Amino acid sequence: MIEPGTPAPEFTLTDQDGDEVSLSDLRGERVVLVFYPADFSPVCSDQLSIYQEVEPEIAARGARLVGISVDSSWAHRAFADKLGLEITLLSDFHPKGEVTRAYGAYIEQRGHPNRSLVLIDAEGVVRWVHESPTPLEIPGANLIFDALDAAPG
Repeated sequence: MIEPGTPAPEFTLTDQDGDEVSLSDLRGERVVLVFYPADFSPVCSDQLSIYQEVEPEIAARGARLVGISVDSSWAHRAFADKLGLEITLLSDFHPKGEVTRAYGAYIEQRGHPNRSLVLIDAEGVVRWVHESPTPLEIPGANLIFDALDAAPG
């Protein structure tokens, strides 16, 4: 995983609406990147549903959630619609996993991201990371709250 204190690697990816989103577009606000394996898997569905429920509390702490997986933007649209997600979902589809690799969250043997969280401050510096021991383990929302409360803005 990328180390705290490291400048966050810049990226431009397509979201669930087909719009390009760059990390530099988010400068000035804290961002929690949520790397997850795949749309529609039972564990990912649970994880993103939980994060959607607590998103207002995360926003109240001055941060924005952004999900990233190797699924296409069309799959993200269907996934967001199915679960009622308003969180931005970015497609690291082609070249597959390029951004996920830059953050150290890609599992080569499996061809998808591990379940990982990266908090980036308003200046674009990584302030906190969490990597699940296995893609089957959901990082609880309490981890995000604790990181937001402890990390500088």
